[in-house]
Amino acid sequence: MNALEIRQKFLKFFEERGHAVVPSSSLIPDDPSVLLTTAGMQQFKKYYTGEADPIKDFGAKNTVSIQKSFRTSDIDEVGDESHLTFFEMLGNFSFGYKPGLARAGTAEGEPRSPQGGYFKEEAIRYAYDFITKEMGLEISYVTVFEGLESVGVPEDKESADIWKRVDSNIDVRKERINDVFWGPTGSSGPCGPTTEIYCKNADGKDIEVWNCVFNEYFFPGSREELLNGAAGKKLEKLKTPGVDTGMGLERLAMISQKTETIFETDLFSSIIGNITISRAEYDTSRIKRIIADHARATAFLLADGVRPSNKEAGYVLRRLMRRAMVYGSDIKTLFDAVIREYGYFYPELRREEKEIYAVFDEEYSKFSRTLRLGLKELDKLENIDAAIAFKLYESYGVPYEVVKEYGGGEKAKNLTRAAFDEEFKKHQEISRAGSEAKFGGHGLYLKTGEVTIRDESEIEKVTRLHTATHLMHAALRAVLGTEVRQDGSDITVERTRFDFRFPRKVSPEELAKIEEWVNDAIQKDFAVKWDEMGYEEALKHGALGFFREKYPPRVKVYTVFDSKSGEVLSKEFCGGPHVEHTGTIGRFRITKEESSSAGVRRIRAVIEPR
Repeated sequence: MNALEIRQKFLKFFEERGHAVVPSSSLIPDDPSVLLTTAGMQQFKKYYTGEADPIKDFGAKNTVSIQKSFRTSDIDEVGDESHLTFFEMLGNFSFGYKPGLARAGTAEGEPRSPQGGYFKEEAIRYAYDFITKEMGLEISYVTVFEGLESVGVPEDKESADIWKRVDSNIDVRKERINDVFWGPTGSSGPCGPTTEIYCKNADGKDIEVWNCVFNEYFFPGSREELLNGAAGKKLEKLKTPGVDTGMGLERLAMISQKTETIFETDLFSSIIGNITISRAEYDTSRIKRIIADHARATAFLLADGVRPSNKEAGYVLRRLMRRAMVYGSDIKTLFDAVIREYGYFYPELRREEKEIYAVFDEEYSKFSRTLRLGLKELDKLENIDAAIAFKLYESYGVPYEVVKEYGGGEKAKNLTRAAFDEEFKKHQEISRAGSEAKFGGHGLYLKTGEVTIRDESEIEKVTRLHTATHLMHAALRAVLGTEVRQDGSDITVERTRFDFRFPRKVSPEELAKIEEWVNDAIQKDFAVKWDEMGYEEALKHGALGFFREKYPPRVKVYTVFDSKSGEVLSKEFCGGPHVEHTGTIGRFRITKEESSSAGVRRIRAVIEPR
């Protein structure tokens, strides 16, 4: 069964059982507590916590999806037989289960009313039926949570009993919390015990295929804090338990297609078959797996609007791109294979095909100019430690993986990722200390919490421009759509410059509307206020912020609003300074709209006297 058939079979199975089919969300998550989308449940978090209504949004309390996912924690492990960065997660979800209501169908799988959720009984039966009956696979064994008193969660005897009712011959094993208690995705969220399903691959290894999470609790912290017993943070019972399952398509394809590794499945065969490597010492299975993974991940990240940079998701993308470039493979031919293999199910790959190639060409052009110099420096070195490795990265853009592998052998034997990351962190702290003397990169110098510039007139001008920039951001989202995401800004005494992610040139008509929107907000003399609150609380109140690394636990949120109606025009994380009423800003005028980089537009604007 090829991968496309598996996807279709999975979606059909759950659709027939009362689940709404929900498309994959972007790899760029709405959840600012995570860098990239790491799991299928991420787009559904608000339905488990009761912040959103699944009936209203999907017409059902049960959903099914195939989610594009990315985990940065596995980058250094890619190259072995199983680790990936990008992967697809098949999942079925149920929100708002009420104990005592009719169960979700029967053991034979009758369709469930979309109005009712389900829990352990139905989730386990569905998983068993899909694996054994639909896929025709044999389950080696399943695991259940053995319980852990320190977090106040008992052994999951209920799941063990259900498995025995479903199949009295099944091998049920107890496991510890690290394996079968799923923590929150991000900095907090729903969590609970899980049951895992194992099947054998072609060489007889037991592979975890499916993980069914039973969200019974909410934890106000990360998975790491939960496992380490963070002081003062306790598990809380969810009012409405739910189901969150995840099954890796790559692993399921490996089991179904009877291959020994995921790289021998049809998901990778055409990609790996097109890999050519210029350096003989790199022509190995491990290097080909790295290139295949990185090419696939790069195409999907670019299609979802991530652009190479030295921060956040852009830094992850740049690492992938440059590592693949160093090995000398013609990555563009691999993009062809990725788009052919995945474009039918993920049409954004076809839609953004030209952009994928354009951004890659631009990054290759930038990198190739310095790569040769960086590799020359590498050849000269006898020993490479973390400080030297970071210097090579800072000066020539040579990523850690390349320094480690190209340096090879004795040269880099003591170089570790942890040490390199520590150097990177030290550099960030030095940079941050310098930028904290400036106010948010706007050219304003701070002294004891107050702005000091050459004279008061400059303070006034920059303050008005700062608030106008917030209004322009709101106008862009109002005119062009909420997919607009800030990508940077710079404000001087003379003008504001604002970068934002958007896939095309903004038309003159749209620019006129944006200008009109801002000037209308200025003319109506809306009020501007600020509040200080916890970071997570600010997010819950709808504050926008796209630069997660610079926000402390407590943040300032500036809001532009109509004091009469209470209507909010703009609410953003910011340190200020701002006017108290928009009427004092002056007249807003856009002077230029242009491309900043692939997929990023730039607007320059000024304010003038009325």
